[in-house]
Amino acid sequence: MKKLLTILTLFASSLFYASATITLEEIASNKYKATTMSKVVSSADGKYYAVANPERTMIFKYEYATGNVVDTIFNTATARDCKFNKFDGFEMSRDFRYILLHTEKEKIYRLSYKAKYYTVEVKRNLVKPLTKDARKQQLATISPNGRMVAFVMDGDIYLKKLDYDSQSEVTQGAKQDTLMYGVTSWAYEEEFRFVNSLTWSSDSETLAFLRTNEGNVKSTSMQIYQPNQSAQSYETYPSEYKYKYPVSGTDCSVTEVYTYTVESRVVKKMNVPVEEGGYIPRILFTRDSTSLAVMTLNREQNLLNVYSVNPKSGGSKLLVKESSKTWVDEKSYNNIMFFDNYFVMPSMRDGNRHLYQYSVNGKFIRQLTSGKWDVISFLGSDGKKNFYYTANPEGAIYSGFYKVDTSGKVAMLSKKGGYVTADVNPSATYAIVSYSNITTPYEVTLLNTQSGKTVKNIEDNKSIKGVKFTDKEFFSFTNEDGISLNGYILKPLDFNANKRYPVIMMQYSGPGSQRVLNRWEAFDWLHYMVGEGYLVVCVDPRGTGGRGEEFSHCIYRKMGIYESQDQISAAKYISTLPYVDKDNITLYGWSFGGYNTLMALSTSKGIFKNGVSVAPVTDWNFYDAIYTERYMNTPQANEDGYKVTSPLLKASDLNGNLLLITGTADDNVRFINTMQYTTALIRAGKQFDMQLYPDCNHSILGYENRLHLYTRICDFIKRNTK
Repeated sequence: MKKLLTILTLFASSLFYASATITLEEIASNKYKATTMSKVVSSADGKYYAVANPERTMIFKYEYATGNVVDTIFNTATARDCKFNKFDGFEMSRDFRYILLHTEKEKIYRLSYKAKYYTVEVKRNLVKPLTKDARKQQLATISPNGRMVAFVMDGDIYLKKLDYDSQSEVTQGAKQDTLMYGVTSWAYEEEFRFVNSLTWSSDSETLAFLRTNEGNVKSTSMQIYQPNQSAQSYETYPSEYKYKYPVSGTDCSVTEVYTYTVESRVVKKMNVPVEEGGYIPRILFTRDSTSLAVMTLNREQNLLNVYSVNPKSGGSKLLVKESSKTWVDEKSYNNIMFFDNYFVMPSMRDGNRHLYQYSVNGKFIRQLTSGKWDVISFLGSDGKKNFYYTANPEGAIYSGFYKVDTSGKVAMLSKKGGYVTADVNPSATYAIVSYSNITTPYEVTLLNTQSGKTVKNIEDNKSIKGVKFTDKEFFSFTNEDGISLNGYILKPLDFNANKRYPVIMMQYSGPGSQRVLNRWEAFDWLHYMVGEGYLVVCVDPRGTGGRGEEFSHCIYRKMGIYESQDQISAAKYISTLPYVDKDNITLYGWSFGGYNTLMALSTSKGIFKNGVSVAPVTDWNFYDAIYTERYMNTPQANEDGYKVTSPLLKASDLNGNLLLITGTADDNVRFINTMQYTTALIRAGKQFDMQLYPDCNHSILGYENRLHLYTRICDFIKRNTK
């Protein structure tokens, strides 16, 4: 027994020593970030996949059956006429004959970018610029036969025929801030995650795309200060960046579907019924080249129509109509997949997100999954009887990899008790699976989906496994309304139950999100503060995901009320724990979490000693229409809802020390949110701390910025903790 105690003591000492060496400098530099699988591009037959090396100088071809490298299909050092030393990203033709590379990436918004594109003919090992035009390109997309590339420059679409090295215009007349083809609006990109609307028919004869008119959308602007890094000289006047940003209740872009026939060069508008003010959140060609799938939403986003559109005639046929008393689940249109004889669509129509199978003509075939749990993501099908997905039947904090067949037989293909993401190849014969839990960094494996056996271990993050900190302890409690909420707590390794510890409550709390999950998370400033003698607590409130429609959609038309109430309930609960210093609780959040921090500090009557709010929305009238109206309806239709959920209107009730943080170039949660709220606090006579990051966007990226940010937050909390 004495020997066992000695071993445990030594083990605990080594763990504490490891945690004590973790610094904010190391956290800001991502020293302890675990490695996940790089981007995988599969061949159409499902036999091979391509992956770039971490340095982005080479692309390797792997065989799914063995997981082994069978070829180096590109190398900047040996490729002919290669003018660059590394690339930023790549795509492949379906037969792997051509590679599409891009360099000199220039970010536009969260997902979109411009770049210089190059094509590589693999057999000849020859690199060619996609275009001779000096302008950078967007959305370069290879045709299924690998012989053409469609791309966008300055809002117009162009076509490059690789066999003839010829380029032609598909559209004309794009106008900055008014009219564009192929690319989507800022709002579509941010809220529908829809960036590239270029989609090819399976026979490569037709290209479909969106035409977006933003003429009626109001512009917003932000000043760019361009601080000089060398401090030798400074800009004397800031520049101004303008872009279209439709706030809730105002005009949004008008979007239409068009097609281009390669042989005839005819551009034709498709006859797709869209309600006035409505949206087209997805278009994609089905396996049938005569059927373009178009998804439409009404402005309220509670009615989704899925159409099959003939790209030549422009006629449309309704396949599925999905409706909701609140809003249609986003997975219903961004996770739909089409196969040869059917398509699969997620839906929350029975109270939980499950998979539904339809014929290509829209006839309902069967419900594939069922139960009081949620499908997280639909991943693919073998086109016959097997369907693959991730889901949480083990509980809301878990995710497993499963397959179900047409008879309803379910098999779990991943390890239990953790969190899994997966990528399934086109034939659904293999999957690359990433598994982690609270003590295990990502383990990436290549899996045979038929046998369920591991083909090869790809990554195990041994270097991260050697660094131990402290594990999450999961808990649940019941709020004042009788609803059970999930949470976790992080304790110092030398935790003493007889002491009382100050607490940092971190949360995001946004619709459909989850933070309380049994998965690996990289060390961040919160882990540093645990090492400094703080407890960290996280609770997922009502409105978050993984627990069905009733739990996640109960926030409709009053977003922010239940979420802030539940953080207050969580603070009251942890205050009852004997080792918690109830007089020193800090609430922290970023983005929606920042908003929720302000809401809670204004309605909790002093339970929080401090609040740290980063990049917060301060009134839903300031935020974009697609997101806000999905959960709140318009201000015109829900005036009272907008009032009771506004931190701006509650500024005089703010209670506790506040640190308000934002980047001045945040295109998402615009700087006006912080400025209007600051004015309200000043008028209410409320003192507060504030930190601005010049020219930083919503993420406040960069080592120096992040180190300063983490240091600022930690110093604020320490200073205000007695």
